[in-house]
Amino acid sequence: MERSHTSLRRGWTTGSCATAAARAAWGGLCGPGFPDPVTITLPGGQHVAFALAAHGYEGDSAWAEVVKDAGDDPDVTHGAHVRATVRHAPPGSGVVFRAGEGVGTVTLPGLPLPPGEPAINPVPRHMIRTALSAVSGYEPDVEVTVSIPGGQDMARHTLNGRLGIVGGLSVLGTTGIVVPFSCAAWIDSIHRGVDVARALGLRHVAGCTGDVSERATQALYGLPPEAMLEMGDFAGGLLKYLRRHPVDHITVAGGVAKMTKLAQGFLDLHSRRGQADMGRVADLARAQGATAGVVADIAHSHSVAAAFALAIEAGVPLGPAVARAAWQTACDVLAGADCMLDVLLFDRAGQMVARHGPHPVTR
Repeated sequence: MERSHTSLRRGWTTGSCATAAARAAWGGLCGPGFPDPVTITLPGGQHVAFALAAHGYEGDSAWAEVVKDAGDDPDVTHGAHVRATVRHAPPGSGVVFRAGEGVGTVTLPGLPLPPGEPAINPVPRHMIRTALSAVSGYEPDVEVTVSIPGGQDMARHTLNGRLGIVGGLSVLGTTGIVVPFSCAAWIDSIHRGVDVARALGLRHVAGCTGDVSERATQALYGLPPEAMLEMGDFAGGLLKYLRRHPVDHITVAGGVAKMTKLAQGFLDLHSRRGQADMGRVADLARAQGATAGVVADIAHSHSVAAAFALAIEAGVPLGPAVARAAWQTACDVLAGADCMLDVLLFDRAGQMVARHGPHPVTR
């Protein structure tokens, strides 16, 4: 397993695991037997070997199973068993993909696969075709069923339901490698959420940092579930994609702490990327007329929530100033997109603290 310069172990995507399982199963069905370990080639050309967890035959089919190792990434599918079952298909069929237990099915437009297809993404499909062709010397006629036992429960912790993928997980991967804490799958899900919303003809979407801001924003605007984009900490991942794939109206919403970080130019709002600068929060309060004493207290606050509490007690409109600055950060990222933008701030109870916009995005 590879290690990055930060000494975090890299892992393998579900697509890589499915490819390894499929190649091993195909070898068992029509080749010299189940190779263990089984070697596959990743999209970047790296050769990687996987140990088989189990393998066998069922009637006219062969199957093999690989345990997913996500490395040091907090991946919900770490430790999952990824199984591929293969059987011969009618001549001229090519490689046909099926969703087995725990693998979802696409039901909404806008994704890289049409509704009705198993949620096995294009790159893993290409990897599997390439791996099977390497065994046969040509692309065979074969039905490949990918299963992830327990995948339906795991999918509840992903954004699949929001994307219209029902019944289980997606088989993902563009490089075949999981980079720890890159959260590539989450960001990809955000992008696919935008694609689905656009394909459904929705003209207003909302990116929210969490459940509280999402429920409040949805109630405020009466938006359908498909318009709600669970951006979490990835404001940059959402806004950059919307710049290239705009809709008429974009709302960015979240709690005061994360929106304060956005106001200070952070596009990744997670605490590991840094904390809000309380001195800058104090400067905003000063610009809103706070006394020297209140400014000093805010500068020494232990949290953004505490600073807001001080400002509210002193009658200082800190919320609108933060909303305005956060709007400007988002506007700068969206520059060139023909759309309206607003930013909403909520407290932990879901009460709106401040808003700015909607106003047209400017260059």
